[in-house]
Amino acid sequence: MSVRIARGAMIAALYAITTVILKPISFGYIQVRVADALALLPIIYPEAIPGLFIGCLVSNFFGGLGPLDIILGSLTTLLAAYLTYLLRSTPWAYLPPVVLNGLIVGTYLGYLLHVPYWTSIFFVTLGEAVAVLGLGVPLIKYLQRIGIRG
Repeated sequence: MSVRIARGAMIAALYAITTVILKPISFGYIQVRVADALALLPIIYPEAIPGLFIGCLVSNFFGGLGPLDIILGSLTTLLAAYLTYLLRSTPWAYLPPVVLNGLIVGTYLGYLLHVPYWTSIFFVTLGEAVAVLGLGVPLIKYLQRIGIRG
């Protein structure tokens, strides 16, 4: 049990640190939140669900977009992580972070940043696809190949 708590805490810290260090590309309607490569970790580690939520919550405090981003962005990450876990044995597991962040985060960022609705959704979805599919899928495949298990 303590190993899982430590792993969840490490995921939270890695998510927050990566997002804050890469702040210029982690926030805004045109973004690639590199830390979202970790969004697929619930496929292997259930403890990644709270870890991703806490990491997102902490990092969004530093984003400067206010309470809406802190609360709604973090809850979107929590929901996406949970759905990824539920779908972990299907090819659909890769979609919740991309789709939910694209729609939910894209919608409120358009509102907050006064960007057209579809423009914001398009760019957030694109950036999320780069992080999750371009970085996260290879990460998960690598961890599975070398036998890292929860």
